[in-house]
Amino acid sequence: MAKYAILIYEDPNFYTNMSPEAWGAVIDAHDTFTRQVTELGGSIEGGAALASPTTATKITTGGALTDGPFVETKEAFGGFYVVEARDLDHAIEIGKLCPAPGGGVEVRPVVDPTTNPF
Repeated sequence: MAKYAILIYEDPNFYTNMSPEAWGAVIDAHDTFTRQVTELGGSIEGGAALASPTTATKITTGGALTDGPFVETKEAFGGFYVVEARDLDHAIEIGKLCPAPGGGVEVRPVVDPTTNPF
């Protein structure tokens, strides 16, 4: 089994005026997703939702600080899961189930630090 990151990119405005019931449905969808990962023979190794891009602070080489958001884009990095999967195809199958109603997800292998992936 290998590790893959499922990176969630969504339009933060999608959630701005969401009702408590709709937010609850999103949370329920993520709970369902975590069960589906196990049912597909994978496992979740970690993950988290991130606060709004407006709360970000960028630290550049040299230590300069800039408050976010930083890129004019419709979608922002909003959270992630790290999953164990048999291979990339299996990770993509899992990634397709990840709730991202305000955008989509990206599946990327996690690098083994003992080898140079480049």
